[in-house]
Amino acid sequence: MRRKAPTIDSVTTINEDGSRYFVHPADVQGRFTMWRRIAAGFLIAVYVFLPFIKINGAPAVFLDLMHGKIHLFGITFLFQDMWLLFFLITGVGFFLFLVTAVLGRIWCGWACPETVFLDQVFRQVERLIDGDATNRRKLDAAPWTPGKLVRRTLKHGIYFLLSALIAHVFLSYFVSMPTLYGMIHRSPLENWSVFLFVLSLTGVLYFNFAWFREQFCIVMCPYGRLQSILIDDNSVVVGYDERRGEPRGKLGTTTGDCVDCLRCVQVCPTGIDIRQGLQLECISCAACVDACDEVMAKLGRPPGLVRHDSMNALAGKSVRFLRPRLFIYLLLMLVGAGAFLYSIQHVKPVVVSVLRMQGAPYFRDENTVRNNFLMRIANKRPVPQDYTITMESPVAGLEVAGGNNKVLHLKAGEETQEPLILSLPDADFPGQFEVKVSVKGEGGKVEAENAVPFLGPFRE
Repeated sequence: MRRKAPTIDSVTTINEDGSRYFVHPADVQGRFTMWRRIAAGFLIAVYVFLPFIKINGAPAVFLDLMHGKIHLFGITFLFQDMWLLFFLITGVGFFLFLVTAVLGRIWCGWACPETVFLDQVFRQVERLIDGDATNRRKLDAAPWTPGKLVRRTLKHGIYFLLSALIAHVFLSYFVSMPTLYGMIHRSPLENWSVFLFVLSLTGVLYFNFAWFREQFCIVMCPYGRLQSILIDDNSVVVGYDERRGEPRGKLGTTTGDCVDCLRCVQVCPTGIDIRQGLQLECISCAACVDACDEVMAKLGRPPGLVRHDSMNALAGKSVRFLRPRLFIYLLLMLVGAGAFLYSIQHVKPVVVSVLRMQGAPYFRDENTVRNNFLMRIANKRPVPQDYTITMESPVAGLEVAGGNNKVLHLKAGEETQEPLILSLPDADFPGQFEVKVSVKGEGGKVEAENAVPFLGPFRE
């Protein structure tokens, strides 16, 4: 089974007979490789330690679905506040569009979790156990022996453990780290649904990082497909200086700087030949830049034959940095971010909702009309708070079970439900009217209010 030479017209990870070609990128050193490792280490540390960092009494990022709350860096959102996240996601999305239009697929090569974990964790384990790219390819083609079985068992065992660790950290964003720690020390049957979720996620991660790998970027990732419409010839990408490199050939036989050593192809994590132009598989990781610069240094030639530049600059054309699409993306990003910041400034720190209890809309005996409600109050502040519940009615004689001006003490982030029973003498009922339910904080300031209809028999 022979791999065809990489071409721009077909996926490079497919052999001539249609089978999968497994990419084993060679090791490379250089300034971009070093900075990618530093960036990856920082991002992995953020991912692992965010659940441990508390802001205003809650983890920095905590999607508490069980209690219907989301904590983001000290701000607490209830489910009824989820519409605010639309503006946040919109702003972040157009920020990514803006970055892509300027710097190409810099996200894919430097910050995408798929690339970070695959290149800086799983492939490092593979290099440690199986050796360099040449040895890895030889081991793949070698028959099964006790030595190969030991290597494969050790490698895939570590892969599975790493996948399980990533899955458990991911779960901590939804159940909190202390709760996760408690679950780990109890029988899986006590939390069987959570256990099945972690086991399934571990399996998916193991399959992806052990086998699927770069195919996720090529086949499944929608962002890779979007790059063709997000970038243009003025975007900074990784490219080959054809004017300087051609005609290519062995050292001393041509006038071009490219000696056709294929080093750029050997280090590419998706197996492409960058000299054929910008391609779907390119994730802008700059491994080929470091590899080519290393070869140029050995030959005594200036670096930059493969470099970060726009396609126009590489072709010797003028470059336009300011383009209409940048202003459009910037404007939409600012609109989304501005709407989010404005909205969170007007989010009330307490939420009150009053719902009619199931059953008849009202109850009537010989002398009284009664309406039954369930009042839900949530304290979104990071500190305990006392709230006073008051009722205002346009009709005299309305009675509140438990009394008006009831005081509730709620802990930080606590939510409670209270029955609200309103009754009125039948003779005083004038027809449907509204009762205003107010929640007052310290100093008697009204912080939230709701209006509920009081129903009763029809009056002519």
